[in-house]
This record gives sequence, structure tokens and C-alpha cells, in this order.
Amino acid sequence: MHYTEAKTILSAQNGMNIYRGCAHGCIYCDSRSRCYGFTHPFEDIEVKRNAPALLEQALRSRRKKAVISTGSMSDPYMPLEAELRLTRKCLEIIRRWGFGASVITKSDGVLRDLDLWEDLSQRTKAVVQMTLTTYDEALCALVEPGVCTTRRRYETLKVLQEHGVPTVVWLSPVLPFINDTEENLTGILEYCADAGVKGIVCFGMGLTLREGNREYYYAALDRHFPGLKERYIQTYGGAYMIPSPREAALFSRFREFCGRYGILSDPEACFAYIRQFEQRDNQMTLF
Repeated sequence: MHYTEAKTILSAQNGMNIYRGCAHGCIYCDSRSRCYGFTHPFEDIEVKRNAPALLEQALRSRRKKAVISTGSMSDPYMPLEAELRLTRKCLEIIRRWGFGASVITKSDGVLRDLDLWEDLSQRTKAVVQMTLTTYDEALCALVEPGVCTTRRRYETLKVLQEHGVPTVVWLSPVLPFINDTEENLTGILEYCADAGVKGIVCFGMGLTLREGNREYYYAALDRHFPGLKERYIQTYGGAYMIPSPREAALFSRFREFCGRYGILSDPEACFAYIRQFEQRDNQMTLF
């Protein structure tokens, strides 16, 4: 871990990343790709210690309210957040200025801020997005070794549901020849239905590989699935898009299930829901 002083914190699309790099160790992580220009080891987390001050400054000057999102490049609920609490400080600022918030995470650490997420969902707009990829717990521990299991994430979604906090699941990526089975998909979808998720973001049954994350992924395949790297190379070569051979059947099952349970399944519909700012009638003003 090392600290930095950021110059800005919010993107033009109201996104922010408080941390840069990640400790989860997911074998497929696209954020490792060289195109993102990391100048430090990915596991050496860069901490933007002035993130709350920058966010306060940015929101104070904005007249139009919006949903502030975090977690697109680095999970804001990594273990170090328990000590640093920068995500919590930013949520408090978002609440104080009457904005909404959304997060993408794989961590049950989001429940440490349940009071804030519940309050934000009552005041304006709050959405917790949770990534689920691997139903089998033993397989999950290989694919996503540094984060809580899929079942624990499902339990976290249930707690959020009970407290009225809307949720969206990312079903991404699906790893060819590893978790691209109907059993895996059904297990995750049933978790989603039982947890009452609003939508599931799924771009297809597969993953993407490019310079940086491809090498890391292949090294993990050699460790945990001997011979599978060679099968990938033979099947996909150096392609960026790596679709599952079962994609058509799995995606059809996915769309049918979401339609039956009234779950948003189109990515753009999910994103529109997440971005749509809402202000409740009982919203308190600052002055």
C-alpha cells in the first residue's frame, strides 16, 4: 500500500476510484491490463488519501444532483478499507450533499456501511452491485482467492434486500471450460432471484483477455488447471473476446430466467436504472 495525492476524483460520468490496484487476486481481472497504465505492482494498492476532500469540493460546486459511482477499476471494500474508511467518508459526503451512490464490489465489507446505504436508499438513490461468477465454493476459492465466497455474497445481497437497498448483480466473466456450465449458471441465477435483485449485468458467456491480464490468467491456469492454457491457445489464439462454446445455450437460459422473474437483463437497461437519480419527497435540505 502507498499513498498519493490525486488531482481530481470524479470523472465526467460521475465515477470515482478511491483506490487503484486490488488485493482480491481474481485470476481473470481485466484491470491488470497494461492499457490502464499502472506504474506500480497491481497488489501495491495506491490510496488516494485526499479523495474525501476532493469529493467534498466537487459536490459542493455542483447544482445538478446525480448518482456517484465507485468500484469500476478497484473494489472500494478491500480489506484495507476497514482501517482507512475512505469509502465510508465519501459516502457520508455524498449523503450530506444530497447525491445518490452506487458501488461495484465482491466484498461483504459493504455491510459495515449498511446504515449509510440504507439511509441513502431512503433519501435519494443507492444501488449496491455485486459480482457473482462461480457457484461452487471450492472453485470460487481458486478463481477469486482473496474475497468472500459466492454464498457469502448472496447472503450479503439478502441483508441488503431486507434493509430496502436495491441491488444489481454482475454475472461476469464466465470462464470457458471452468464455470461455463448450466449448473453454475442456475445456481447463481437462483441466488439472484431469492435475493430480489433488480437486474443482472451480463455481456455474454465468456471473458476478455488482453496484454497484462492474459499472462496473469494463463499463469493461474497452469497452477490450478494443468493443460487448460494450451486448450485456450488452440481454441482462441490471441483473441480479445473469449466466448464459451456453450454461450448460445447459456445465454438463452439466462434471458429466459430473467424474463420469468422480472429481472432486468439488458446491460443498458441496468445501467439506466443505476444512473437514474431519484429524490424522495421526504428529502431533507441542507439549509
